[in-house]
Amino acid sequence: MNYLKLCDNSSAHIQSSFKAGVVTIMMNKPKKLNGWTTDMMDAFAMAFKNAAKDEQTKAVIFTGAGEYYSAGVNLGGTLKLMAPKKLHRLIVEHNENLFDRFLTFPKPILVAINGPAIGASVTSATLCDAIIAASTSTYSTPFAALGITPEGCSSIQFARLMGEKNAQRMLENEGWRPNADEALAAGLVQWVVPKDQLQAEAQKVAQEWITDGRSRKILGGSKLSELQAVNARESIELANRFLGADFLRGQFSFLWRKKKHLQSIVFLILWGLRPLWKHFL
Repeated sequence: MNYLKLCDNSSAHIQSSFKAGVVTIMMNKPKKLNGWTTDMMDAFAMAFKNAAKDEQTKAVIFTGAGEYYSAGVNLGGTLKLMAPKKLHRLIVEHNENLFDRFLTFPKPILVAINGPAIGASVTSATLCDAIIAASTSTYSTPFAALGITPEGCSSIQFARLMGEKNAQRMLENEGWRPNADEALAAGLVQWVVPKDQLQAEAQKVAQEWITDGRSRKILGGSKLSELQAVNARESIELANRFLGADFLRGQFSFLWRKKKHLQSIVFLILWGLRPLWKHFL
């Protein structure tokens, strides 16, 4: 595959560029905080697929444009009204496939976090080879606040990288949001650099990997088969919680306050009819 063709795969959601064996895949919806809508996830999934197949690509940098790395998955833009049993199955499949893209990527992948990172954008980064962070970056996994369960293998990967205490601080009710230096000290990220030097430093690390002949290594020494099993379990637990009364009610209220009335109605209908369908899941 010609790398110029690979880089022409840019879309309204991502931009790809190639330099010295390294493809940089940049999320490119800064006005939307690089949120993970269905279109965004489809776009970077295709970019990963192309990079995996391209013989000239030896390593990948995954990053974001603008002030945010990513605000995480846009739930209101991804959950649709359908039969609850089908919706449960689709949530399981969607969540498992999302993180499997990172887990099974066959080449070294460096995450360059250029600003605040939230939810799945944090957990997915821990499934890559390493994280280099801008000094302006912050990290948030507000699962407890949202009333949902950990995802992206964070139920074991966070403790493996940061120790049990720091993992629980992020995943439990405390909702710890480390800044770049705190994340470095805890072990969540491996390098911190000034934001204006992030892309250059990321390119340098990726090229050193190529020179050293590095093969794919998941952070923390985690094994692929173990994390795939964790991902499958977490995906079922997450779907169960997504269709719980507290979460549906909370999402309806949140989206209504944001004046996203059409999206909020999906959660209102599911919540209101839940007594009729909850026993059929």
